[in-house]
Amino acid sequence: MAKERILIVDDEERMREMISEYISVEDYEVDEAANGAEALNKFMRNQYSLIILDVMMPKIDGWGVCKEIRKTSQVPIIMLTARGEEYDKLFGFELGVDDYLVKPFSPRELLARIKAIIRRSSTVDESPSIPETITIEGLVIECASRNVYVDGEPVNLTPKEYELLCLFAQNPKRVFTREQLLNAVWGYDYKSEDRTVDTHIKTLRESLKDYRRLIVTVWGTGYKFETTAK
Repeated sequence: MAKERILIVDDEERMREMISEYISVEDYEVDEAANGAEALNKFMRNQYSLIILDVMMPKIDGWGVCKEIRKTSQVPIIMLTARGEEYDKLFGFELGVDDYLVKPFSPRELLARIKAIIRRSSTVDESPSIPETITIEGLVIECASRNVYVDGEPVNLTPKEYELLCLFAQNPKRVFTREQLLNAVWGYDYKSEDRTVDTHIKTLRESLKDYRRLIVTVWGTGYKFETTAK
């Protein structure tokens, strides 16, 4: 079996070396890039299982790299940044970032997230019970093509927003805790990352427009989808 290949993109050599040394022990194959332009060049020439991407870099910053990658690929991306404001996380998630770590971070936590994301991205759901299309009033979810429509208009969701919506739609009226959603959609369980779930729920609701009411907050617990598919 071929090794999982990971691209580390950071303009700080010491940071690249630290991450590379830590994750190489787990038998991952590692490439490095010192700026956004180099990262895109390597991305176009190689196949990666995951990209670790710093935000603040010369030539092309992490946001620009992410935008270019998302034009052609859904390869998982973990964004690294010195910022911790909610706005930055929202912006990253809207671009399609899979996860977000604020510097300084624990290498052990980064490794746990890498493993969880790669494990989830390589898992194929073969369950025959999932319908090809789920329709709730004017909300249509095409599971096979991953297309979502609101009153006939296509809606662009990030991968994690789509996974959250499908999880809710496939389990109407079931109450999910934030920890359960983290485990089901992101593949890990960190109580300190409850805000990741809340942030994605917020942007997903905005995308669903009038159907935002279908995602109900269960105070003190989590969220549920308050309807059943037709």
